Amino acid sequence: MPRRYAFVRADEATHPDSIRATLAEFISTFIFVFAGEGSLLALGKIYGDLGGNSASELVAIALAHALALFAAVSASINVSGGHVNPAVTFGTLLGGRISVVRAIYYWIAQLLGSIVAALLLRLVTNMRPVGFYVSHGVGEWRGLILEIVMTFGLVYTVYATAIDPKRGSLGTIAPLAIGLIVGANILVGGPFDGASMNPARAFGPALVGWRWGNQWIYWVGPLIGGALAGLMYEYMVIPTEVPHHTHQPLAPEDY
Repeated sequence: MPRRYAFVRADEATHPDSIRATLAEFISTFIFVFAGEGSLLALGKIYGDLGGNSASELVAIALAHALALFAAVSASINVSGGHVNPAVTFGTLLGGRISVVRAIYYWIAQLLGSIVAALLLRLVTNMRPVGFYVSHGVGEWRGLILEIVMTFGLVYTVYATAIDPKRGSLGTIAPLAIGLIVGANILVGGPFDGASMNPARAFGPALVGWRWGNQWIYWVGPLIGGALAGLMYEYMVIPTEVPHHTHQPLAPEDY
């Protein structure tokens, strides 16, 4: 799809495709948050520690998020683009790949998907969702920078593998690449601030578990990182799109 900025595109607000895409974002975000947050609760049930502080727990959490996001993006990429993340949606909005109305639909669906996932986890496990927090001694500003950098890498990967018009066959591995970068970033940032990279992933568990400490960095950081990646890739990596001029058709003998 070419770069085009718009508040709403023709018939988009009520078009069945918009509804299907919004539903896909809801379901995919639900899948991702249920598995991601559920892995934290499962480890807490096994080890009696909800922090995931050991190396083996960290690897398990990273793997659970990577696999869940791989599945979630795969399930929705052909319907909604497989955002599963308000920061990805924000980056594509600033890049002119979706309209404002479509972005709002996605944000609502993503947040609701996360809330429903956290509610169901609370119901079936009888455990309070863990959510995210900045580890002792790290500080909110360091956590903010971590979220910016990690989300930049995530959204840049999304652009390179799923959005770039010249991605070619690379698009077939987009869900895998997106899942892997999230898993890798969790291995880096998990011990410091949990490595959210996704406001929806942070919001549902925070609301249901009522854990609001440091919550602002899990919104501000990913949105800044997503915006920087979207704008940089859109205007510095993707070639400038030259408008097509209308020409008279060639005579048959000129082909």
